[in-house]
Amino acid sequence: MKLFPAIDILEGRAVRLLYGKRDKVTDFGDPVECAKRWIDCGAARLHVVNLAGAFGEKSGFHRQLERIAALGVPVQTGGGLRSADEIRRAIRAGAERCVLGTVCAEAPQVLFEAVEEFGERIVVGIDSSGGKLAVRGWTERADKDAFEFGCEARALGVRDAVFTDIGRDGALSGVNLEETVRMAETGLRIIASGGIKDMDDLRALSAQGVYGAVLGRAIYTGAIGLKEAIGELEC
Repeated sequence: MKLFPAIDILEGRAVRLLYGKRDKVTDFGDPVECAKRWIDCGAARLHVVNLAGAFGEKSGFHRQLERIAALGVPVQTGGGLRSADEIRRAIRAGAERCVLGTVCAEAPQVLFEAVEEFGERIVVGIDSSGGKLAVRGWTERADKDAFEFGCEARALGVRDAVFTDIGRDGALSGVNLEETVRMAETGLRIIASGGIKDMDDLRALSAQGVYGAVLGRAIYTGAIGLKEAIGELEC
């Protein structure tokens, strides 16, 4: 299993949101220092999110993305990537892979063209709310079935997807194992996200053959020791 320590950036700080809500934020400090901490624990990759971009706001995110990418581990990034130009800008800033969410529901042609241009550097973000895609920083729900979208993305040639049950995100309430495993039936390699609270969650995902997991609040609070998790699940 591939583990992706998450660094969600808002107003220049590494934060965790509860259920993706902007008014339920916990500040965990400087994003670059967080990245260094996770790399020191053995992280082989990072998941860096532009929350301002996801909410449709401007920010200095790309300067921080450049600094994090310069630390030398591959960075997967998402949040507000809604055009080919924005994808190219993220890649120029050092992103190895780009996660596309809202644009997949609102402008599918952008996803199609991005896969043609960038291939496996494109990852889809399947953010699910009641089985439907959640978009625009999870503030809206699209009239699009999450599982059906996963099948469509795989048919386009997308290989990997970050699947988030937003009703669990940031809550340490436990991963939605059943829906995560079901999403893998699309043929996508699923990176589980949202609600992962302890090593038992990670072991359960690993036992089901889930490709990867994004680790957020659990590693920031110490509920999961990242070094130990990497030693057990990635080696």
